[in-house]
Amino acid sequence: MKRVVPVVLLLAMVSCLSACRKETDEDKVRKVVTAMQKATEEKKIMAVQEHISRSYRDPQGNDFEAIKGLFNFYFFRHRTVGVLIPSLEVSVNGLTATAKFQAVLTAKGIDGESASLLLPDALGAYNFDVSFRQEDGAWKIVSAKWERALEGGGQQQ
Repeated sequence: MKRVVPVVLLLAMVSCLSACRKETDEDKVRKVVTAMQKATEEKKIMAVQEHISRSYRDPQGNDFEAIKGLFNFYFFRHRTVGVLIPSLEVSVNGLTATAKFQAVLTAKGIDGESASLLLPDALGAYNFDVSFRQEDGAWKIVSAKWERALEGGGQQQ
């Protein structure tokens, strides 16, 4: 019993220290990506917009209003939306950050005429390179590049 008490105390201290760990900027950026994933799956445009900077500009020519329209179109066109992000690489450099990941997007149409209730009407894997900037203490998306995965060279969307 005397040997068990120090081991239990040591385990309690280690778990307390790991739970008390300060959240890093990398953790905060990861949370934004996760929040965007959830908001997209729930088709909540206001929750999506909350993480996009008003100064958003991307290489495809989209600004804040255009990217908002792209989400609205996708949400309107599809009854259900799924987003799977198997891995996420985040790097932070001062007040800017980058997140690189592949996302598998699935969707079912609004017509309900799908050949199968289990298979999506639309399916695509995309490589994303997302740029963030800290604005008023929050990490906001300021730009994003994406291309279909598995297409040699890939065409940017």
